[in-house]
Amino acid sequence: MTSARSRLPLLSGNSWLLIVFGAFASMACSPKVNPVLSATPKVEQTAVKKVSNAEPVAPPLPVRSIALLLPFELDNLNPGAQYNAMSLSHAELSLDFYQGFKMALDTLASKGYNYKLELFDTKGQPSEAQQLAYNPNIRNSNLIIGPVFPDDLHAFADILSGPAKLIVSPLSPASPAIINNNNLVTVATPLEYHARATARFIQQHYKTQKIFILKSGFSEENAYLTPFKNEIDSLTNRRARLISAVIQHGQLGALLPQLSPNDENIFVVPATNQPFLEVTLKSLDTLSKKYKVTLFGHPGWSKFSYLKAEMLQDMKTHITSTDYADRKSARAKAFLHVYTQIYHSDPDYYAMMGYDEGLFFGNLLHTGKAGELDKIEFKGLLNLYQFTKKNGQGWINTHVNMLQYENPGLKKVE
Repeated sequence: MTSARSRLPLLSGNSWLLIVFGAFASMACSPKVNPVLSATPKVEQTAVKKVSNAEPVAPPLPVRSIALLLPFELDNLNPGAQYNAMSLSHAELSLDFYQGFKMALDTLASKGYNYKLELFDTKGQPSEAQQLAYNPNIRNSNLIIGPVFPDDLHAFADILSGPAKLIVSPLSPASPAIINNNNLVTVATPLEYHARATARFIQQHYKTQKIFILKSGFSEENAYLTPFKNEIDSLTNRRARLISAVIQHGQLGALLPQLSPNDENIFVVPATNQPFLEVTLKSLDTLSKKYKVTLFGHPGWSKFSYLKAEMLQDMKTHITSTDYADRKSARAKAFLHVYTQIYHSDPDYYAMMGYDEGLFFGNLLHTGKAGELDKIEFKGLLNLYQFTKKNGQGWINTHVNMLQYENPGLKKVE
């Protein structure tokens, strides 16, 4: 049985947000805490099997409480106001994740598990997240999911103390080192592990002794380059040559004498700057007409609509990704069917993330293995969970998928 705030109905336009806003307003009895969607707990009715006196009746499983902290930002919603996709993006994200998470708990509840799910609005503000850390309902819960954004999570974790319990960072790939909490669980693989996985893939599949690194000159690229170089040095005992060059105006001429006319030339581009990428990749594409080029890019490229898939395909471009959903699989089709029946809309990325995390952590609460995440592997609809434990950083999912641009899109190659 799951006991939770009522499910949010999906309606046309922004009307569902106004309903949520009304529910929040009616519950706003505390200036520090805004639990979402107050309602009588829903109890699933199931058929009762008659048993004889000789048959033992299993005691009900204990109720596990979960605090879900999401940035609904309901204080910013006003009846009659006009909203656009940007102003509602955090609320949409929160709703989708909640629906997927709740659906997973309902699935587990059908197997006899019991949950109490409480929903809180962090408002997308570190100050609000900090105040929520004092809330006794959150402190006394068995599991905390959220806050979502790194600054909110940092402010929240700094205040929370008491008995050790898992605090799950549900969506952000930000480095857990900035949170500095041994109870933290980072589900979205941080950039460091994408870079290391790319280095391993290059060495396993190309065994090259020369790698060209094209840089824009922005310091944020070091978050990718430093672990990439460290991994390459470790794998090759520092025998691989890393040829780094800051490229201006797409000029690649200085690299020509070092290119191989016959073998594959491996390029790594850690940049996310649009003007740099548009010019540099165009020049690299021209170069690929005369030389064999294989390109490895930043995982964020999958979100950049300005990058031309055909050009990336011509350069045999690879990127890493934490998630990869095979929507044609029987499991994914079953999820899509049930989700659309319940919510009358197709699930997006956040709904699927919520479902995966609901299944994994909901089951974890009843197994008593919350301290053994590094010994458990879980394959969800989107992600594979392979956690490692690091002092001061908690548990970190290290799994990434290697994808390659192939018509008509990205295909998994590892």
